[in-house]
Amino acid sequence: MTALLQLRDLRVEFPVRDAVDGGSVLLRAVDGVDLDIGKADCVGLVGESGCGKSTLANVLMGLVEPVAGQVLFDGADVTKHRDPGERRRIQMVFQDPASSLNPRRRVRSVLAELIQHHDLVPAAGLESALRGLIDMVGLPYRVLDARPRELSGGQRQRVAIARALAVQPEVLVADEAVSALDVSAQAKVINLLADLRRELGLTLVFISHDLGVVRALCDRVVVMYLGRIVEDAPAEELFEAPQHPYTTALLNAVPDLAPRRRVEGPALEGEPVSALSQIGGCRFRSRCPRAIAECAEQDPPYVVSGPHRTACLRVAEAAHR
Repeated sequence: MTALLQLRDLRVEFPVRDAVDGGSVLLRAVDGVDLDIGKADCVGLVGESGCGKSTLANVLMGLVEPVAGQVLFDGADVTKHRDPGERRRIQMVFQDPASSLNPRRRVRSVLAELIQHHDLVPAAGLESALRGLIDMVGLPYRVLDARPRELSGGQRQRVAIARALAVQPEVLVADEAVSALDVSAQAKVINLLADLRRELGLTLVFISHDLGVVRALCDRVVVMYLGRIVEDAPAEELFEAPQHPYTTALLNAVPDLAPRRRVEGPALEGEPVSALSQIGGCRFRSRCPRAIAECAEQDPPYVVSGPHRTACLRVAEAAHR
């Protein structure tokens, strides 16, 4: 069965000014990513800040054009051009609803504009469609006549989700969509996303630093480091038996008041090398407790075991710890 979204050898570079000589150098934000996402899947993208998660999300949305590689959506190449219908099928929920919603416009106006622009319902059915959207995200109808500043953070994020759903997308990209909320609001939004995925058959790409949330929501996890995917596996398999030392370190860095069996390996130490360095070999080797000389000589190939793939030369040792 063909995946709904397919990324093939995707590369994204940004020119940045060199602080030393004032010249321009290239930052490789995404460096050779291959990824398949199936219909109705919920895939979590995790990794430290600067690993390329948000850039990858922007490529999926068509907001950033890669310098190489392909983005295939339902078999069609949408790398360089998307018509309005294709753009409508993939929508994003951003991190901060306070900045992503126009503070001067009422919720009714924000949602109605999208529905009317895409001609999704007849004029006589607009009010019913608006009420249906608000009901879908668990808000009272009075919210339609409110401005964002009159709502709580959790309510604003639900409005942002309703805005994304207004154009009837097939894919929802949530970029740190709960990180700006308190714990109670986070739980409600996470439950909402899970319910919407089940009820609407949505494909969900969930980007987060919170591994606990990812484990609760996602059925597959993709771990990125310096623009590359280092591990990709079913969620429970990855959390119980990670194979890449970076994944192990991330998991051991998570605070746990009621700890389960921790995976073997140290917590994450040090800082990642600059993406401007363009080093060869394994990008993680300078922080890796298992690094050997060969790690500096070649990019590690993926070792595939069923649905689990890991970019590490010593993955066999990790699997038999």
